[in-house]
Amino acid sequence: MTLIERLHKEFAAEDADSFLIRLRGELFWDRAAFRRLVDAMQEYLASERNTEDLQRQTAEGFWYLDWYVKEWSSHPNFPKVFPQSYYESAYERLHDLAYWYFFGESPCETGTLAVFDA
Repeated sequence: MTLIERLHKEFAAEDADSFLIRLRGELFWDRAAFRRLVDAMQEYLASERNTEDLQRQTAEGFWYLDWYVKEWSSHPNFPKVFPQSYYESAYERLHDLAYWYFFGESPCETGTLAVFDA
């Protein structure tokens, strides 16, 4: 499976162990699944660094994750098992990845994002 296929499967929540399925259906923040998701997003961005064209399906995924994950997991009934600082870092990571996708450059001075401690 190619990187873009893997990323689109994550965005579409096609696998039972995908981050979005666990988040939405089970009200469970799966750190390993989140890590796989953001790693795939960052790997895609690094590999497509010089691409000028945005793919609609990919753009929808980056846009959706940027707002949906925070909205859903910020609900008072969503069980929080990690420190709030972890969730804030995760939301920031998704936002930074979306920024990188839409603006074509990393929001970090180094030109890439630091390793996410998930």
